[in-house]
Amino acid sequence: MSDEEHHFESKADAGASKTYPQQAGTIRKNGYIVIKVVRLVPAIEVVEVSTSKTGKHGHAKCHFVAIDIFNGKKLEDIVPSSHNCDVPHVNRTDYQLIDISEDGFVSLLTENGNTKDDLRLPTDDSLLSQIKDGFGEGKDLVVTVMSSMGEEQICALKDIGPKN
Repeated sequence: MSDEEHHFESKADAGASKTYPQQAGTIRKNGYIVIKVVRLVPAIEVVEVSTSKTGKHGHAKCHFVAIDIFNGKKLEDIVPSSHNCDVPHVNRTDYQLIDISEDGFVSLLTENGNTKDDLRLPTDDSLLSQIKDGFGEGKDLVVTVMSSMGEEQICALKDIGPKN
């Protein structure tokens, strides 16, 4: 046996999938689903599910009405309840807002003290004005970032008080 220590540098992720399979009949309201329309829509929050009874072709069908979590578009899909659907891994993370650049990017403080500078301001006018107004008034703001399937977007804002 050797007493040498071996160090390996990894340049790739762990190979985890961006989605996992789940039977359509088990997906409920407020869950997430991936719908393939013309292109793959990354993450959709289910707002309504209805299941039809088994017909002459043998499968009960699930009718999903869902909203894209990144742009708010409403989509629908019908899937046999016994078939698998792709369900995305969706994460919500809170970051403290440090700065807003002139080109529309935000600078965020992560939990470990590093900065995250690759996110744009949200496209939602209401949220955008709340962020700009709060930052302009000198308030300490925490933004919630939702990420799924390689996309990230600011989706919520919390005011934690005036800056000291």
